[in-house]
Amino acid sequence: MIKVNNLVRRYGEFTAIDQVSFEIKKGEIVGLLGHNGAGKTTIMKVLTGYLEQCAGSVSIKGLDIADDLIAIQAMIGYLPENVPLYPEMTILDYLEYVADLRGIKPEERIAKISKAIKRTNLQSKALNKIETLSKGFKQRVGVAQAILHEPEILILDEPTNGLDPSQIQEMRHLIKDLAVDSTVILSTHIMQEVEAVCDRVLIIQQGKLVLDSTMEEIKSSGGIILSVDRSEREVEAQFAKMSGIQSVRLLNKESGIYSYLLSPQSGTDHSLLADISSRVHSSGWRLYTLTPREQSLDSVFRSLNHN
Repeated sequence: MIKVNNLVRRYGEFTAIDQVSFEIKKGEIVGLLGHNGAGKTTIMKVLTGYLEQCAGSVSIKGLDIADDLIAIQAMIGYLPENVPLYPEMTILDYLEYVADLRGIKPEERIAKISKAIKRTNLQSKALNKIETLSKGFKQRVGVAQAILHEPEILILDEPTNGLDPSQIQEMRHLIKDLAVDSTVILSTHIMQEVEAVCDRVLIIQQGKLVLDSTMEEIKSSGGIILSVDRSEREVEAQFAKMSGIQSVRLLNKESGIYSYLLSPQSGTDHSLLADISSRVHSSGWRLYTLTPREQSLDSVFRSLNHN
């Protein structure tokens, strides 16, 4: 669906995006995660055609953004961080205006506007002026304009920015609902947003892509907790050379029970746990604990930013 190859974007002497490459498949919900100023918004502006890249390429559904910008923009719905709303307009007037800009045929506008209003739960506010709306409802209007033409790709820049906890939950549910029909890219500096709604995360640090991983892979990369009645020397001898195990580290020793962290060479799966259990059993050891240790996105993010 989306292919970015060696993307570079500079502002004068400052390099905002530095050789970034990634691919996004149809139907994925992908989180762009990074500190403020990391380059997330710049990537989104390049993907939407608001900014030109200085080097590299961007293709969407096989079309190159440098050659087929208008066709690509017709596929994309975009919610910028600061929603471009007209406060003196009612929601209906504004969406009618957006429909005109999008080139939606007059005979299709009522149906598409009604659908966008319903999906964003704006029915009770449709005739209200935008200036009278709360921050949460203004964000919903921003989403409504982004999905009005039923885009294949939805790009959301900090969609929960400034919302209260209740509004954040509502926005999360809305994003998941929208992802049924669209590929979603979500930019944020809040890890909980990515954990709550995304299948995959791209972490951007100082303009560089430092991690591209699924949430499942991140959670399963925390290692395996093994508790047995054997000392470090015996456990290390048994597992140090085992296929799939990268390292063994003692975590705790109490009342003759030794707890270790086994770090897998890749993610933890059921077959690796079965192999470990089989080795413990065949060695005649007493097994107290054998369980994957989930790793949080927060710990991964902090470790990357401390490198």
